[in-house]
Amino acid sequence: MDYLSYVPYLVLATFGFFLGFSYFKNYSSKKVKNAKERADKIINDAKLKEKETLLHTQDKALAIIEEAKKEELRRRSEIRELQNRLENRENSFSQKLLDLQEKQQKLYDKVAEVQEIKERIKKIKEEQEEKIAELAGLSQEDAKELLMKGVEERSAEDLMVRIRKLEEISYEKIEEKSRDMLALAMQRMVSSYTVELSTTTVDLPSDEMKGRIIGREGRNIKAIENMTGVEIIVDDTPNAITISGFSLIRRHIAKKTLDYLIKDGRIHPTKIEDAVENAKKEIAVDIKKAGEGAMYELGITGFDPKLVQIIGRLKYRTSYGQNALKHSIEVAHLSAMLAEELGADVTLAKKGGLLHDIGKAVDHEVQGNHTEIGRDIAKKFNLPPEIIAPIETHHEDNPASLISVIVKVADAISSARPGARSDNYENYLQRLEELEKIAQSFEGVEKVYAIQAGREVRVFVQPDKLDDLKSYNLARDIAKKIETELKYPGEIKVNVIRELRAIEYAR
Repeated sequence: MDYLSYVPYLVLATFGFFLGFSYFKNYSSKKVKNAKERADKIINDAKLKEKETLLHTQDKALAIIEEAKKEELRRRSEIRELQNRLENRENSFSQKLLDLQEKQQKLYDKVAEVQEIKERIKKIKEEQEEKIAELAGLSQEDAKELLMKGVEERSAEDLMVRIRKLEEISYEKIEEKSRDMLALAMQRMVSSYTVELSTTTVDLPSDEMKGRIIGREGRNIKAIENMTGVEIIVDDTPNAITISGFSLIRRHIAKKTLDYLIKDGRIHPTKIEDAVENAKKEIAVDIKKAGEGAMYELGITGFDPKLVQIIGRLKYRTSYGQNALKHSIEVAHLSAMLAEELGADVTLAKKGGLLHDIGKAVDHEVQGNHTEIGRDIAKKFNLPPEIIAPIETHHEDNPASLISVIVKVADAISSARPGARSDNYENYLQRLEELEKIAQSFEGVEKVYAIQAGREVRVFVQPDKLDDLKSYNLARDIAKKIETELKYPGEIKVNVIRELRAIEYAR
């Protein structure tokens, strides 16, 4: 009876179990269905976004392709124009070559005429020998001697006149051919020149920036001048300041330094040091690119990367106001053209022309003239003697080889072009370089900058080698040596700067 009383409860429990199980199953199915719907929605959204991105990318690619086609059309137009100009010059050259061949044929005819005259003279001489031998009963040797004397007396003057005339004709032909070759090379090599000046202008966003560059009591502008070795000129010119200095690379470093500072907006000595270092690194990269660009333009390969770096340094050197790298590239082009006309090795001529002034890239750092320094550089990189010779002898009266003669002529053509060089500017630069070398010759001097057109020389000394008293004595000694060795108008201020920095780190 007791067991039967539990039966209803068991039935209810069983019914509740099945009811809960059914509810849980329906709830789980609905949850799975909702999750699947959300997943499908996410996938559909992703596919839609992918299609939009693909369409945008296709539009952008089509725009790039269209721009490339326009650039290709422009390039082809330029190439066609250059081809037309080249064809015109080739036609002109062909006409000149025909004229030269015609004149050469006339010269050959003259030579043949002289040879014919000689044959007639020889025949007359033989006839006279026979007649004299018959009439005088002389031996053949005696008759020959007598005949020779008579012929010499009668024909010597006439022969000399003819020989001189032929020599003059030959010389005129050679000179005319040389002029034609040089004119052709100069016509094919057309380039522009801009004389490098000793100042660089930096544009400012506003005149308020001038005050920030000057700094409190001029500390910022002094820091820039001391670190770069140039003079910063701040005048009444609106929104601009001027960088003055004879060294092209120093001016570029100073300009890039100011550009960094103006762009950053924070100008103080610590920031100036960082800007100068960044500018020097950027100039080093630009030097490498300049060297590689010169090699690419001339189609030269096989040089050591360090030699290419030295070639790039010519971009920041000048000779009589003419940029040394542009001058070297032009000499290389002219040398190649002349070598082609003369049947010489074009590649050697091109390399010799490019490297003929390589010593100027480091002549302010190494003792000696630029030809000796260039020769040593070429030997260091194991260049062949055919390239070393024009480097060493392109300023001598008797060059050592045909390539040397070609490079010497090409150098003279490039230098003599109107407006290519300025003697007064070069004399000014030489005086400033001599001023720096005099100060640099003293022991304990770290770096020297000649500024204000040579009216002041700033000498930075090593603080661990010279104390304050020795710095005063050094200024006096430098001034005396300048008075002894240099000629200059007015006076030169010798400014010796001794800066001691003590650095320690707190850890």
